[in-house]
Amino acid sequence: MNKYYLSLICLCAVFNVGAVDNAAENTTTELASLKQKINFAIIKVENTNKALWSYKISRYENEEGDISSSIEQHSPQAIEPWSLNQINGQAPTKKQIKKFVKKKQEQSSTDKKEKKSIQLPLRKLINSESLSLVSVNEKHIVMAFNVNINKLGKDSRGKLQGKLVYNKEQQFIEKITIWNNAEFSPMFTASITDLTITITFLQINGAVLLKQNDMKMKGSFAYFTEINETSLDSYSDYLYQGVHHITLN
Repeated sequence: MNKYYLSLICLCAVFNVGAVDNAAENTTTELASLKQKINFAIIKVENTNKALWSYKISRYENEEGDISSSIEQHSPQAIEPWSLNQINGQAPTKKQIKKFVKKKQEQSSTDKKEKKSIQLPLRKLINSESLSLVSVNEKHIVMAFNVNINKLGKDSRGKLQGKLVYNKEQQFIEKITIWNNAEFSPMFTASITDLTITITFLQINGAVLLKQNDMKMKGSFAYFTEINETSLDSYSDYLYQGVHHITLN
């Protein structure tokens, strides 16, 4: 009788180990599939040339109570692709327009010299190897990932984390949120205690475009100066200005 029970226990143990192995294998396969979906979503962003779209940007900034706002228009087919429509709720002066145009020209020249892409570097921002599943429902997949932003300095490494929301039906990344889990110093005498960056996207005919970019940051500079900044850029009125290829039968 004891031998019978011992054999039964051993047999159950074998099946339990097999079940655990199968579960682990299924989880690994599922994660690999999800990572592939995110990779294709990133490719969608990379294949979207925002320079071929006209759009409006409404900007808002609050730096320690100093509030400023502007409305800009990007029209790729115009002689001057950038125009300043409004600044701080009023029509811009000729001096402000001249300064704005010069700044945009300098930015464009710098981007060409350094061969920078106008697209968000999502492939660098989202560490695909660190992607892990947070939750899944009928409409969305939520995944977490590690973040490394070089511009925030070496001290920020390991202190930033991110989360993305993937739209299952339209197959694109709908939202990215980045925040710090510990205080860090981006430069000498500067300390950031709270940082939150939220980026949302929209999809138009397969093109993935920016919808909103929101940044909130708190900390101190030179030990005595308070850092309390909020910036919000909202993109709207997208119209495709590229050449539409027509296939003749």
